Amino acid sequence: MNTAPFLALCALAGTALADAPKIETLALGSAAPDFTLPGVDGRDWSLKDFVGAKALAVVFTCTHCPTAQAYEERLKKIVDDYKARGVAVVAISPNDPKSVRLDELGYTDLGDSFEEMKTRAAEKHFNFPFLYDGENENVSRAYGPVVTPHAFVFDAQRRLR
Repeated sequence: MNTAPFLALCALAGTALADAPKIETLALGSAAPDFTLPGVDGRDWSLKDFVGAKALAVVFTCTHCPTAQAYEERLKKIVDDYKARGVAVVAISPNDPKSVRLDELGYTDLGDSFEEMKTRAAEKHFNFPFLYDGENENVSRAYGPVVTPHAFVFDAQRRLR
C-alpha cells in the first residue's frame, strides 16, 4: 500500500494547524472588545447597549453543548438575582454551525444555527440577549473563550475582572 498521499495530507494538515493564528483568552484587566451582533430577538446588540450596567457578564455559550444547556437555568437566575444591582448579562454563541461535528450532535435536540438559537431561547424563555457570532466568529476570537460556557465579567469601566 502506498502511504505517500496519506502522509502528504497529514503534513499539510499539520502545517495548516501550525500556521493558524493562536487565539488568546482575554487577559485580566483588558478592555471589553466591542461588538455588534444579531440577537435572537430580532435586533442587533452592541457593547454600548450595556453602558448603564455597573457590571457586565459576557457569556459564551451555545445550544448543542450539554454543559452549556445545564447552565441555561443558572444564567436566567443570575439575571433575576443581579439585575436590580445593575448587572447585565449577554450570551454569545461562538460556534459556526458548519464546524460542529456530527458526533457532537448525538446528545442534543438542537444544533448551533441562528434559527436553532431562536428555538432554544423561546423554549427556555431566556431573559437575556442571546447573540449570534457563528459564521465568522470575530467577536469570539477577540474574547477567546476556551469552552462553552465561558463567562467574562467586566466592571463599570468594562475592564475584565
